[in-house]
Amino acid sequence: MTLLEELVKLITALGVPVETGVFTGEAPDTYAVLTPLTDMFALNADDCPGADVQEVRISLFSKYNPRLTRNRIIRALLQAGITITDRQYIEYETDSQYHHYEIDVVKQYLWDEEEG
Repeated sequence: MTLLEELVKLITALGVPVETGVFTGEAPDTYAVLTPLTDMFALNADDCPGADVQEVRISLFSKYNPRLTRNRIIRALLQAGITITDRQYIEYETDSQYHHYEIDVVKQYLWDEEEG
């Protein structure tokens, strides 16, 4: 499983529509967009990777105060063992009338050459 797959399941289970890269179609009042940031090998030994580290930015958009949805997502992330590296309110976008909040997350997976 990848971090993107985990995040889609986690955020969807909270009732928040989510897509990767860009939200297509008509946007609901609250939604999330996932943007992959890094995908790197770590813990190399004998010229083979030991771990795959994946980092993703969750952009939360809401026409209402995003605090409640943000907190539900943060609790679910922590319960799932996903590390939060940064979180911040970006701005109220006057043209779209959405509040924009970002949460950067990272998770390390054991590298399996057969699944790779």
